[in-house]
Amino acid sequence: MKAILWISRWVVGALFIFSGLIKANDPLGLSYKMQEFFEVWGWHSFNNMTLAMSILMIAFEIIAGVAVILGWKFNLFSWLLLLLILFFTFLTGYALLSGEIRECGCFGDCIKLTAKESFIKDLILLVLILFLFFKRHDVQPVFKHFASVVLLRAVTVFSFGIQFYVLKHLPLIDCLPYKKGNNIVQNMKIPAGAIPDSTVINYVYQKQGKEIEFDADHFPVDFDDSLYIFVKRYDKVVRKGNAQPLIKDFVIISLSGTDTTQAILAQPGKTIVIFSKSLPSYKKWDWGAELKKILPLAKAKNIPVIMVSADAENARIGLAAWEMQDVLLMKGDLVAIKTAARADPTMYILDQGTILGKWSYADFDNAIPMITGR
Repeated sequence: MKAILWISRWVVGALFIFSGLIKANDPLGLSYKMQEFFEVWGWHSFNNMTLAMSILMIAFEIIAGVAVILGWKFNLFSWLLLLLILFFTFLTGYALLSGEIRECGCFGDCIKLTAKESFIKDLILLVLILFLFFKRHDVQPVFKHFASVVLLRAVTVFSFGIQFYVLKHLPLIDCLPYKKGNNIVQNMKIPAGAIPDSTVINYVYQKQGKEIEFDADHFPVDFDDSLYIFVKRYDKVVRKGNAQPLIKDFVIISLSGTDTTQAILAQPGKTIVIFSKSLPSYKKWDWGAELKKILPLAKAKNIPVIMVSADAENARIGLAAWEMQDVLLMKGDLVAIKTAARADPTMYILDQGTILGKWSYADFDNAIPMITGR
């Protein structure tokens, strides 16, 4: 029984540490997944708190995993782990049964699990944690109290420190479709061999003040242009396929409303594209000075500089205040930018859609050698 207890501690502890470390590489990813749950439940007021909740949850997973292996204050941590796994099992069970959320983000973007796989994983963990919970009084700490406290404090500092680092400098391991070396155009295409959605074209017409909907095979017998007024047509999905491109909703639109996505991604030679979700007051652009150093270097090499923002108005005000007339401002989809810019803003250097490099606002100066070719 002691061997089983020891193995269970190691399995549970290692899984929580591994899960926490994977998510610590990209705490914004978990934050966005929380927002997805809250949007489904209608809890919109929690959206502004998800990043703090994400950081705390990730740190707790790592700390709790180490504490379980060490056997430190096991009575307390067995209770906390039981409550946590019950919560996780509820979330993955909800995702599976409701069908409203495709994946729970348990291991971040690096190891994607379906809702079913996540639920099964949590059920197994629940069984192991229940076993540890009922045997909690039999667990003896590996080290003396002082050594355990020192080790756990170091783990706590590391758990929070790595998250604050990647939030400022981008994930250490890039598992997103916008990682260096990827081609955005290729990732916007449906993978070869995938099964597309089956759709039918539906028409909506108005007849005597009422809207009537039908497909091409079921036109009304009395259909006549004088009786039916066209309203719209759309593609209705009748069977869902598995055709999902890695990059969705990626658009670059001019301020006048022209879609320039393909033109920019097909442009030969280097192009600097700066993605930003929401730009605060230009007075808080602590990266503005670094960007201003880059602009003349890019101009000397005939490299265009484009800023794509979901907050074009604040971006326009900021660019004018910093006298960055050489930056071409564009609008983009917020969801796509949230994936592309894990730090706000994030600079890319593209060549016909291929990502040659990417840097957070804190590391803009690291892009200079690629811009100058030195």
